[in-house]
Amino acid sequence: MTLSRRDFLKLGALVTASAALSSCASVYRRLAGDLPVTPWTALTASDFLALNRLTFGPRVDERARFTAIGLQAWVEEQLAFESINDFDAELPLAPFKTLNMAANELEGISNQLFDNYDRETVPNELRRATLIRQLYSKRQLVEVMVEFWSDHFNIFMEKGNCFYLKTVDDREVIRKHALGSFHDLLWASAHSPAMMTYLDNQANHKGAPNENYARELMELHTLSVNGGYTQKDVMELARCLTGWNVKEHFWLGDFVFKEDLHDTGTKNVLGMIIQNDGIKEAERVIEALAAHASTAHFISTKLARRFVADDPPKEIVDKAAQVFLETQGDIKAVLRVILLDGLSLARPKYKRPLNFTLSALRMLNVETDGAALHDYLLRMGQLHFNWPTPDGYPDRSESWQGNLMPRWQFAFELIRNEIPGTKHNLNELTDVSPSGSLQGDVDSLASLLLGAPLAGAARDELIDSVRSAGAADEETLQIIAAGLIASPAFQWR
Repeated sequence: MTLSRRDFLKLGALVTASAALSSCASVYRRLAGDLPVTPWTALTASDFLALNRLTFGPRVDERARFTAIGLQAWVEEQLAFESINDFDAELPLAPFKTLNMAANELEGISNQLFDNYDRETVPNELRRATLIRQLYSKRQLVEVMVEFWSDHFNIFMEKGNCFYLKTVDDREVIRKHALGSFHDLLWASAHSPAMMTYLDNQANHKGAPNENYARELMELHTLSVNGGYTQKDVMELARCLTGWNVKEHFWLGDFVFKEDLHDTGTKNVLGMIIQNDGIKEAERVIEALAAHASTAHFISTKLARRFVADDPPKEIVDKAAQVFLETQGDIKAVLRVILLDGLSLARPKYKRPLNFTLSALRMLNVETDGAALHDYLLRMGQLHFNWPTPDGYPDRSESWQGNLMPRWQFAFELIRNEIPGTKHNLNELTDVSPSGSLQGDVDSLASLLLGAPLAGAARDELIDSVRSAGAADEETLQIIAAGLIASPAFQWR
């Protein structure tokens, strides 16, 4: 059966109404104790929201674990990620040999000599590997933070040699320090050839300074646009950064400081008088930026925005910023404040395309090689490492509340198993229904995807509407499942 666009829009409108009715009543019905007991309804509404922030969509086993040990223990378990066996994510990564290669090796396999460069193989492996980790990793908080820092220290992979340098940056900068020290993360990013290339610091020479990296280092990576620096500070920091470059021959693609390109004059950055000291000049500024109060507030605000609300509570941001300063930027310590104190104050956020796609895949226990999913993410506007400007993919709901047709197309093609290399078993997911009826199956799916069943009358109206279009029971369940994923209730987390 093929739905017309009119039928599809009608279904979307009906699911919207049904989900709205359900969401209004779900918390009170839980308190009354009259929800069916299934693996999908074990969480309260607030716990379901929390797990949606802490993961890329909670799987059934994650819901069970969260219910058994509670928020604090679950967070601590995720922060101690080294102790979590992640074989399920590591196994499908084994064929991706480029992930552990040095920059010169990546350039070597990409260099086709007279045929120019293969600019697809290395980026595609990194994109597929990133998606597979986000989908299958049991270290979900690590993956959420890797995505956060990838946005914060954004690098557009299509610019210049970033197509292969970003693989090293992802491994040695973002993943290595995602739950470590902000100081170490900033330091690694500042010495990253991918960052030097993306923000043009390899073109920053004495007598011809390029301010791109110096500006973004203060505006986007540390202090924020309102963090107290001036244009003069940008210009002086750019002078400090002259000579920070990327090797072009032996060990191609590694970081190098070229002393002959460095401006040796005295500089004044943020009130610090900096005498000629080669590479140590900019490193001294980086140390100061990492420890600055404006940096603490900026990073805490962005983290709270990601996990709590588009406009996070001031008291949470202030407390997190204070912990940032007290711990010299210990990311785990700051996260404990935001997650343990802030998630109880969380407000719904509109899912970015990646969260939307991954939550559907994870909740439906989908098996995929990830190859075909990049086209969907591209159409939705969030292909990995594909944001051209240094600010990274937007993190406010208003930036994403459009372009719905690609989401709807993804939902229906996913449910119908029409995405190459991507399969699910809808019947297996609905076997938990005690009644074995279509109504029970719909209740199970709604609980799985939305956190609670639809109201009975709304559920029955939804089933009747799809059946009236001529669908058999199996097709009806598929269409309703797709409609739930396409509904506004699923778009918010």
